[in-house]
Amino acid sequence: MRSARAPTAAQLATPPPPPSSTKGKFFGTTSIADSFRKQAAGSFGPEMSRKLSQLIKIEKSLERSLEGVSNERKMVAKQLSIWGADNDDDVSDVTDKIGVLLYEIGELEDQFIDKYDLYRITLKSVRNIEGSVQPSRDRKIKITDEIAHLKYKDPQSPKIAVLEQELVRAEAESLVAEAQLSNITREKLKAAFNYQFDSLRELSEKMALIAGYGKALLELLDDSPVTPGETRPAYDGYEASKQIIIDCENALSAWTLDNSYLKEPLLSIHQGIEDVYTVPEGIVEGEGEVVEGDDAEQEWAHHDDTVPVDHQVVA
Repeated sequence: MRSARAPTAAQLATPPPPPSSTKGKFFGTTSIADSFRKQAAGSFGPEMSRKLSQLIKIEKSLERSLEGVSNERKMVAKQLSIWGADNDDDVSDVTDKIGVLLYEIGELEDQFIDKYDLYRITLKSVRNIEGSVQPSRDRKIKITDEIAHLKYKDPQSPKIAVLEQELVRAEAESLVAEAQLSNITREKLKAAFNYQFDSLRELSEKMALIAGYGKALLELLDDSPVTPGETRPAYDGYEASKQIIIDCENALSAWTLDNSYLKEPLLSIHQGIEDVYTVPEGIVEGEGEVVEGDDAEQEWAHHDDTVPVDHQVVA
């Protein structure tokens, strides 16, 4: 499925990101160095950015764990094919083809790590702006403390007026920095988790596709019992199994976020006309109601292809 493969529709719509920076490291996720890095991330650096720094380090460790899962998956696929080769023709063919599908899952997980890394890198930009805001906060606190100290020690000191002017400038700088932090935090947070959820959605739907074609392969196995000495009919599913793999490859290549199988969820909480989600039938825009019990089942009976998050609707 991987030899001389042309770019998929998803890759043409959204070019794949560069390989994750967490791949190919010598130390594993359980190494002492890795544990030290995660702990140190929350102990050093600007105080404002310590919590996010620790989150980013944990995410890096998670990516390395995912890489391990991807590699193990490929090893499982190869070993399944090796084991099946010594069995009857139908078992040998089906396990070989299932091994191809499992190996493809490992490849998809490997690609997922690269896309997931975009989420982690985007969070870094929030961490960096948090670190840049810390000095302005510290300066404002320091000047405020100096003014309070002088007013207690020498209320008539001419330095008080100078420091108060510096405090005004420091507060103005801090306001600009805080506003920038607020804006960037929201912008990057949405972008980061869009990367994560889109990559999760792609991986999940493609894995579901592979699972469906894998079950189709199982139908080629004749599992009817035979009596001792009875000969099982000759296996003639080679062309069918090959076509299943081709169909799976075509389905994976054609998949994009725009034509994905999962539709937008229908939320029971509706806030305004700008929402991207559909207003449930029977609910008036801007009004809320509580639906419980048997009435709730009737209310949602019209939505055959959706499942409400909650029966409670708030204005």
